[in-house]
Formats: sequence, structure tokens, C-alpha cells
Amino acid sequence: MNHPLRIWLNRTYAENAFFIGLLRENRDGVEPEVHATHVDADSPVLRAADVSSLEPDRLSPAAYVEFALDYCTRHGITLFLPRLHQQAIAARRADFAAVGTTVLSPPSGAIELFSDKAAAYEKLSAAGLPVPPWWRVRDSAELLSAVETIEADGGAPCLKPVTGAGGEGFRMLSRKPFSLARLAGSPSWQVSLDQVVEALDRAPEAQPVDWLVMPHLAGPEVSVDCLADPDGRLRAAVGRSKEGRRRGFTLDAAYLEPTELLVETFGLAYLTNVQFRHHRGVPVLLDINTRPSGGLHQLSRCGVNFPWAAMQLALGQEPTEIAVRTLGEDYTLISTPYPALPRQLPIPVPRIPAEVVTAEVVPTVAAVASVSGVAGTPAGLVGLG
Repeated sequence: MNHPLRIWLNRTYAENAFFIGLLRENRDGVEPEVHATHVDADSPVLRAADVSSLEPDRLSPAAYVEFALDYCTRHGITLFLPRLHQQAIAARRADFAAVGTTVLSPPSGAIELFSDKAAAYEKLSAAGLPVPPWWRVRDSAELLSAVETIEADGGAPCLKPVTGAGGEGFRMLSRKPFSLARLAGSPSWQVSLDQVVEALDRAPEAQPVDWLVMPHLAGPEVSVDCLADPDGRLRAAVGRSKEGRRRGFTLDAAYLEPTELLVETFGLAYLTNVQFRHHRGVPVLLDINTRPSGGLHQLSRCGVNFPWAAMQLALGQEPTEIAVRTLGEDYTLISTPYPALPRQLPIPVPRIPAEVVTAEVVPTVAAVASVSGVAGTPAGLVGLG
């Protein structure tokens, strides 16, 4: 290669410091120049990158795309793996190609679909894929009706926002009255159904809610990391099982066959992640992430390097390091110190047309924060990607 291979990861998860490490550890002898930008000066991805910068905060999606196009042009970025504003960036894929940058993401339509869990479940079910029982609720009457149906069937009801990432907004609904026992021990995912109903009834119309209610699904959770061609043909997939602290790997067809159908039906190109749990012993789809999971790097324990293989696919090359020769042994995760960079100044925002510079839209889940104990994630309960 006559010019550096420049790869950019925009605002992403701290765990992707290990993703960057795998890009460098490829067996092809390629030494990519990795760029990372973030608003958090202490994000580990900035230390892991060859070129790191603080990006501007609170840009609208349209304004952020202009910033990203400017960044790719000025730095000669070859491959761009977006997380923040992924859909808006994917919709402008041709504009990035015009400045010599390939965007590694699924099509914008698929990203939009899977950002709405209710719409996604409808499409998945229509495609013959297994989904859990679910109800979309917007008021207390709908909530109570869904809860009563689930309880009559022997399930434990839970809710989460229709849009959102990770465990944001997830709560188990309990009919037990609040007591001092709830203040002992660790923070809990449980919230009183009566309190939620009361909060819904007194919330102003300007703070609408849009929730999914479903029975709590049994573990283990199986998170399938996927590698696909630019046109969405699945090339490799490995499941990571999670139950308590224990982690493991699986190639069980009960997870990989629906994953292949899903990826190829919806054209989920490059690196995506499909999460399963179980309803009455049957694997059902929980979430579909149109970006690589924070734990993708753990597949290195199986001798594969999906991050590098995705870059090869984007370059039109046949990927290496994707054949699972042996599944890694079960393991557990612990925290470890990671060095931080000295404080940096943010890079300047390029000149952006005034019509695309707007304030960020506040997500629905934040807009209903007055529903006590429901919006956001309980303190001390941060999920692993």
C-alpha cells in the first residue's frame, strides 16, 4: 500500500480501546494509522489511537455529518467506523465516498428500523424470526393491561423504552409496596408498579412515554458478534454467553441460524451484534445492534480478529483470521487500570451552514425523567457492552 491506511472511530465505547489493539495485531503486516475522537478527554480509546482529538459536543446529526466529512477530508481517512450519529452518517455514504472514505455500517434504513424496538419486533416476526411477547404502551391503562396479561401467563413484567441502548431505562415491575428493605444492599432494577402508574397519570402531555412491556426473559444471554460483507452476506459469527459473572462462547445453531437469516434479510453489513434470551426455554431475539459490541474483542480468545476482517472487507479483500479453530474456555471479567492522555483542547468545528446547526434533540427516555425510578440506569448498575 503506497499510502497509510487511516481508520477513524468516532465517539465510541471505552472497551473499543481493545478493538483498536486488534486492528494493529493483524497477521497481514499492515500498520494502520488509527484515529479516535471523543468528547471525554479521559476515554481510553483516545490513548489507544495513533491520532486522537476531542470532538465538538452537542451538534445536531446533520451538523455532525458535516464535521465528519470535514474530518475525513482533512485527515485522508480511508475507513470510517461510526457509532455516534451512525444513521445520519450512513445516509450520506456517497458523500463520504466522494472524499475517499468508506463508511463501515449497515444501510441507514436498517439502522433506523432497529433503533425502534417495536417496529423491529414487527419486522422480525414477519420474517419468521423468534421474538418475545411484547406490548407497546403509552399510558397507564395500556401498561396495566399488558402487566395483567403477562402475570396471568405466569411471567414477571418488565419495561424498557422503545428507543435506547444497553440497559438504559430497563426496569422490573413489582407489585410489592415500597419498604425500607428496598434501601438496603445494592441498587435494584425493580420499581413499584403503583409508583409508575401514578407518575404516568400525573405526567403532563408534553412528556409522552413510549415503552415496551414484556415478560422478563431467562438467561443465559447470548450475544452473537457478526461479520458480514458490504452487501450483508454473513461471513462469520460467534456467540458469547453471559450468565452472572461467567462468560463463554458458543456456535450453537439455535443462535447462529436465526442470526444468519436476520443479517441477510436486513443487509446488516460489516460488524453487528444480535442478542438472545430465552422464553420458555426457546431462544428469542432481544436486541439487534447495528454496530460492533463493546465486548467484540473478547473473540480473540477464539483465535479470530473480526475488527481487522471488517477492514479487509471494506477494502475489497478476502478476510483472514475469521475461522474459529477452537472455542475459548469460560472466563470472567475484572476491571484494570488504563492510562489516560494529558488534557487536550477540542478540535475546531468546521464552517457549517446555519440551517444544520441545531441543539441536540433530548431522547424520549430523558424527557420522561419525572417518572421516578424509570428513566435512565440505576446508579451503580452499568451494563457491559
